[in-house]
Amino acid sequence: MNIQPLADRVLVKPAAAEEKIGGIIIPDTAKEKPLHGTIVAVGKGTKDEEMILKAGDEVLYGKYAGTELEYEGVKYLMMRQSDVLAIIK
Repeated sequence: MNIQPLADRVLVKPAAAEEKIGGIIIPDTAKEKPLHGTIVAVGKGTKDEEMILKAGDEVLYGKYAGTELEYEGVKYLMMRQSDVLAIIK
């Protein structure tokens, strides 16, 4: 990965949105944004906030959290560690 988040930011790869529900195919415009994903890269934290997340963690985040970006055809979200709601174990 060539993207390295700074300070207390994390780079998250969102989970894929559901394509089909009960035999009905959902068009792209009607799909809900996933609210969970996998952390791909993390910053070093700040002097006030230690980085507790690490690459590979499965996390839950808020519906409007982060900034969407695309790198080499893959969509990611860049967000602050405080935007992450929970780690899925």
